[in-house]
Amino acid sequence: MTHLRWHLAPLAALALSAASLAQAEVSVTRGATNIPDGEAINAQDITVANDKLAFALAVESSPPWGVPRGTLVDLAAVKGGEIDLDRVAFADFIPNNWSAWPNDGKKVEVVEKSPERAVIRVSRNFGEAMVTTTYTLEAGSDRVQLETVLDNQGDEPLEAIRSGFTLWPDTGYLFGVPGLGDAKETEASAALTDRVVAYDQNWAFALHAPYFDRINYQGKDMYLEHSLKAGESRRFEGWLQVVPDGDLAPVVANEIKRKHLESGEIHGQLNNGNDQAPHNGLVVIEKNGVPYAWTLADEGTFSMQLPVGEYQAYATAEGFANSEPVTLNITDGSERTLAFDGMQGPGTLSLDIRSETGDMPRDARLTILEGQQPLVEFLGKQTFFTELDPAGHAELKLAPGDYRLGINAGAGFTAREETLNVSLETGEEIDKKVEIERLIEPNDAHWYGADLHHHANVLEGTTPPDVVVRAQLATDLDLTFISDHDSTANHDTFRKLSAERGVPFIPSIEISPSWGHMNPFPIEMSGELKVDPGTADVQDIIADARRLGAEVIPLNHPYNAYGYLQNLGDGKVPGGFTPHFDLLELNAEVDNAPTLKAAHRLWDQGTRVYFTAGTDTHDAWNDLTGRIRMMGHVPGELTPRAFARALKDGHGYATQGPLLFPEDHMFGDSLRLIEDAKGKWTVNATAVNGLKEARLIGEGGEVLATQSLDGTDATLTFEIPGDAHGWVALEVDDADGDTAWTNPLWLERSSKADYLGHKDGDDEEDA
Repeated sequence: MTHLRWHLAPLAALALSAASLAQAEVSVTRGATNIPDGEAINAQDITVANDKLAFALAVESSPPWGVPRGTLVDLAAVKGGEIDLDRVAFADFIPNNWSAWPNDGKKVEVVEKSPERAVIRVSRNFGEAMVTTTYTLEAGSDRVQLETVLDNQGDEPLEAIRSGFTLWPDTGYLFGVPGLGDAKETEASAALTDRVVAYDQNWAFALHAPYFDRINYQGKDMYLEHSLKAGESRRFEGWLQVVPDGDLAPVVANEIKRKHLESGEIHGQLNNGNDQAPHNGLVVIEKNGVPYAWTLADEGTFSMQLPVGEYQAYATAEGFANSEPVTLNITDGSERTLAFDGMQGPGTLSLDIRSETGDMPRDARLTILEGQQPLVEFLGKQTFFTELDPAGHAELKLAPGDYRLGINAGAGFTAREETLNVSLETGEEIDKKVEIERLIEPNDAHWYGADLHHHANVLEGTTPPDVVVRAQLATDLDLTFISDHDSTANHDTFRKLSAERGVPFIPSIEISPSWGHMNPFPIEMSGELKVDPGTADVQDIIADARRLGAEVIPLNHPYNAYGYLQNLGDGKVPGGFTPHFDLLELNAEVDNAPTLKAAHRLWDQGTRVYFTAGTDTHDAWNDLTGRIRMMGHVPGELTPRAFARALKDGHGYATQGPLLFPEDHMFGDSLRLIEDAKGKWTVNATAVNGLKEARLIGEGGEVLATQSLDGTDATLTFEIPGDAHGWVALEVDDADGDTAWTNPLWLERSSKADYLGHKDGDDEEDA
């Protein structure tokens, strides 16, 4: 099948102020979008707006993550005639999860453009299939109607693909599909409804997706698993709804109208103990014991439609204790008046985290383990971090009640987690000091750790740079690191914050084509890519990373849907194979077994490609930074480039907890053995949570020897068998099941004659 590059039909530019929309009519304009902070900046891009919302299509601007052009990249509320900020990175259709998207053509058509309605149709190929999405916006509507037809025009069936609409905010919070909990990826049989909501205090966007049968990424992806025979097509329909504040009442009202549901209404008042409306008050609705929706209480007054059924409702507010829940039995046409009186406001907990001697402040991550944790995140967090200045200090405003806090200052690596029990009353101020004993000092042996895959607040990342630095220091990392998608916008901020604390900063960027991500580091500060990751081949991308000064180029999550090795095997990488990468990533978010097998295969061939490790954290409040990290051995001055060179030389290991200290042979070095002589390798191991098992592995990933362990410290002395060739490496588990994976010790076997011939002047180690 031949794919052509079609061109945008000419559009008459309509007069539209960059700052305001005076009436409810629909407008269609071409050019750089007038949505503030929008990414559609090309002269061919399209913006559609009415008096409720505005969205923009990247007709020729580069969308994120290597997605083909022609996708929705900007979405904003319109408030009082003013277009609010863009709040999304991407909100469109995905044909098969986040797999590579082979594409060489698109067609953009303005099907209808009138004051009453705009209809835009975008067609793009997905390999031999065609993805045609129609966007419809009507005057006065708060919803964009989405309709996609996925048409398999190839000769082969598309088997068990996962297709559907997605909603990826670039700020704010996510309220996943009610009933599915916090699952990253799951089938939707327990779903109470068919929508996901991105939100903050002053906006909410809902994706309604009635076709879906599973989610990914906590609901940002709403998929249907299906197959398409050759010549077969399938239609998907959804809606993007825009609400000008953080109220979900309009979202539920839309569900009622769309599904023709019978419904009733609740309304009422909130007040505190002084008969005043609490700040940021709202009412949370639960169904079947799980969160379903909420509605804001404007100056203490609220109202909301609910479908017929049984619910529970409670009132809450910023820093306020949740009220006692009220049972609701909603019948068709019913009205229920609720009064939530005497709501109790916050107390203040001031914490100082210190070393066990009390003379050194410790950076820490503080988590509510027991006690009130706000469902609606703009009311408060369940995770906090100590300040950068003053170090070790945190001040928490919490709802009154009993709490158990977890204090993480390198927990699981250099210290154990401490807990603090505290009770707070309204208006009470409590000061507490917590001492953390640092049980291991890896820096004394020139070992340093970094989380080498971390995001801040670019695209779908939601963590401000200062919080990322605080999170990385809190988990006892020795270098800070950032790798935002195709962006270095945060480099200068990270450098400044890190320098203020005397910590080296590794500047990076996650180059993000759809077929494989890479984190080259360290690169020049604030350097910019010259290639387009969405269209460039792998050779050009690697050359551009080297131009930016990269010492190493890792392959991120090599075997997930957008990993290089997975898509290379499927024949979906432009440019095909390249040998010019340096590291393979062990990633906290994926199954690392295929990556470990790939490393073993490369080592079997003598290819000296080593490990890197990172968490891929996008939200440092809800994901644990540093839970997997890369430890590197730097005998001299610790600099970003010295750390990268250590990893390039194999002088490192990835770990989820256990810390390792080679006594005789460094990871990545060579051990020369004469003919079939046995060798010996001694590595000291420690794990604050206790050691469980160590394994010596060799060619093909075969386990050559195993040692059962007990206690927190052990000296691992392994005999290297006389028939072991190529390499050996270690895997060490702690009592919690967390693992450390080392780079290999290379085995070089020589005959006695060869040995005697080149022994003089050889710096390699001999046995």
